[in-house]
Amino acid sequence: MSGSKATRTAQVYEALRTDILNTRIEPGSKLKIADLGTRFGVSLSVVREALTRLGEQGLVVANPQRGFSVIELSINDLDDLTNTRMQIESMAMRDSVAHGGLAWEGQVVAAHHQLERTEVYIDADRVNPEWLDAHRAYHQALVAGGSSPRLRSIANALRDNAELYRMWSRTWAHDVDRDLAAEHRAIMIAAISADADAAAEALSQHIARTTAAIKAFVASAESRASTANRVFGDA
Repeated sequence: MSGSKATRTAQVYEALRTDILNTRIEPGSKLKIADLGTRFGVSLSVVREALTRLGEQGLVVANPQRGFSVIELSINDLDDLTNTRMQIESMAMRDSVAHGGLAWEGQVVAAHHQLERTEVYIDADRVNPEWLDAHRAYHQALVAGGSSPRLRSIANALRDNAELYRMWSRTWAHDVDRDLAAEHRAIMIAAISADADAAAEALSQHIARTTAAIKAFVASAESRASTANRVFGDA
């Protein structure tokens, strides 16, 4: 890779982030600095800085004496994050409905229009990065009308923490049958109709759907593994 060290770090960071989010690097996988340096043709310090940035986003973890690895799927962490998001984002949603006004409603409609007109997938295995940006902007717009900057900041941070789980629900758990467009539209309509209860409920259901898909996938995988163990154990 050419360019300054900062540019090379950004390029490695983006490439690894894309691989992790699209599960081309699976949960729990070790990330060997030397191997990544060879893969990208960069110094070990560039790789280490890129991995540190990914760690700050909660995508990888640093293990003492063992280096870096992609975070593992934790149902307990997923449940905790989901329950917290549902409470905090519902509060932020209600705050926006109460204080947002006409300008905020226009912001929500515009962000929703951009999201709805953006394709979710580049191909069968990759989510469109432009859709990810539009999705993030839409959810930020939903809570942008509130009177509490602190509440808005916490809500946005929690949603960013859930990005990997959201991606896993689509690229790993294959939760592709849900009507995302309808879910987003229902939240928008309730929000701009000043129906705080309906908006908060639609948003909570939207959040919970991702968690349900991942948990169903894990349960199915564990069931298949258990069945296989019994079959081969009896052989």
